[in-house]
Amino acid sequence: MLRVTGPERHPAAPAPPSAALWFMYLCLLTAFSLSQAFRTVTSIIATGLQADFGISPDSLGAFAGLFGLSFGVTQLLMGIGMDLYGLRKTVLTAFPLAVLGAAVSAAAPSYGWLMLGQLLIGVGCSPAFLACTVFISRHFPAQRFAFFSGLGMGVGGLGLLFTGTPLAFMVQHGGWRMGFGVLAVLSLLSWLLIFWKVREPALPHASSGPRESWGQAAARFGTLFRVPHTWGILILGMTCYAAFLSLRGLWLGPLLMERHHFSLVESGNVALVLSMISVVVPVVYGRMDPGATHRRAWITRLSLLMGGLFVLLGLLQHAAASVALIFLMGLLSGYGVLQYADVRSSYPAETTGRALSLYTMSMFLGVALMQWFTGVVATWAQHGGHDPYQAVMVCIACMLAAASTAFRLLPRSPLLLPGAH
Repeated sequence: MLRVTGPERHPAAPAPPSAALWFMYLCLLTAFSLSQAFRTVTSIIATGLQADFGISPDSLGAFAGLFGLSFGVTQLLMGIGMDLYGLRKTVLTAFPLAVLGAAVSAAAPSYGWLMLGQLLIGVGCSPAFLACTVFISRHFPAQRFAFFSGLGMGVGGLGLLFTGTPLAFMVQHGGWRMGFGVLAVLSLLSWLLIFWKVREPALPHASSGPRESWGQAAARFGTLFRVPHTWGILILGMTCYAAFLSLRGLWLGPLLMERHHFSLVESGNVALVLSMISVVVPVVYGRMDPGATHRRAWITRLSLLMGGLFVLLGLLQHAAASVALIFLMGLLSGYGVLQYADVRSSYPAETTGRALSLYTMSMFLGVALMQWFTGVVATWAQHGGHDPYQAVMVCIACMLAAASTAFRLLPRSPLLLPGAH
């Protein structure tokens, strides 16, 4: 599918990225930043949605999860589109759906219209991050993939800042519909910037043969499922990012407001600080990348540690301690960039793009599954007279522990074995 330039296609000492490449990368990151805002908006507008439409926790989880579901299932199509038509055309074709979806959500008269808006937003945002990672793989030095990915995740994380205090203030004074309206306008501006400034350079040694068909590209994509080490990568990929996003994008606001009696703006302040942390830490982890030999051990231990923190958050009843723990979880969250680097080094250069696309798809399908399932768990706990947030946090911890164990025990890539080149 995606023919990504590998190390052997670069000179031995690749030149640093030009200013033009950096600027185009930043333009693509504006769409990713807005995608980050869309996927975390629910934690701030949840109480408003429940008040206006009377939706239950499981319906709220389904609403939040639909972004991840629609985002994830279209990754294959977006990846093939990038290979056949280029990053620019794919993003420019899909992203207007996010603008339309935000407008539909802002005007939604019912829960069903909200779901339609969320579906459109997820599809529209689906090429945003993949375009950035593939752009790095194609045009930036492969030896520093973790660093550049971490930098991109940090810059893209600026979208999370909007869904902290700014969105909370906006919702408190103008309602949740205003938040979607502002996001629609910002998304349109991002689309115009990409249309105006992004011109993807030609790949060195690009194939001049006939363009492969969609069917051929999809068949090549499917070969990854026959590679044994793919399964451990996908299982963990479906869980780690989903765990943090389920907290930041869905349960953070309700937990702080209902358990600890925070106001909407106070909850937004916590979300803002957490978002500021998440902007910085991917760059730090990218610089700390221990390399292919030790990276998987780091990922496993950090995932298990994150699971332990979720258990503590579920059990803690003290507001200040809970907030401190949430910030600590934010500091750990940046290890996701190591997972992308693990994917990058686990496959030959000619399949790296397909692997990144599949991994991104697994992440957001995992988000959809976890947000929906934790909504079901919260409803079950409420009906049984239990603390729904304790049940949700313990459930997430169990999923992290199971996925980390699978990642540790399932086969690893032969490229990561001692002596491999």
